[in-house]
Amino acid sequence: MGEFVVRRASESDADALVGVDVVADGGDEERQASIRRWCRRGLAVVAEGASGLLGYCVVEYTFFEQGFVTMLMVAPSARGRGVGRRLLDAAAASCMTPKLFTSTNVSNQSMQRLLQRAGWSPVGLLHGLDEGDPELFYLRQWQTTATDPVT
Repeated sequence: MGEFVVRRASESDADALVGVDVVADGGDEERQASIRRWCRRGLAVVAEGASGLLGYCVVEYTFFEQGFVTMLMVAPSARGRGVGRRLLDAAAASCMTPKLFTSTNVSNQSMQRLLQRAGWSPVGLLHGLDEGDPELFYLRQWQTTATDPVT
């Protein structure tokens, strides 16, 4: 598989993250702007291997003042190698609130499997965000708040 490290993203990582993100790389300017903003604000962590960036994860605190994994993206070539799991674990370990939420579409079966393997619990379903594809919400609860172990 090859080793990789998880570290805090810097502003200089933004262009490489655009290349990792299939939506941003496909020309979505809003996603590109979000990636730049997340990097600038220190909200993203990245997985980096010898070949470069493999994926990233973003945690924000705008969901009822609780942590929320806004984005988890793994490069297609790096999927199935534990990158997503390590990024989710880093997000949970660095979360500054007792609860960490995320969501995914009902159609995203691979993300649902990853969340369940990583210890997340389904907590709700929301219709109306994406027509015909409800959003499933998940929770990973912690006993205490963490200090940021991500360098």
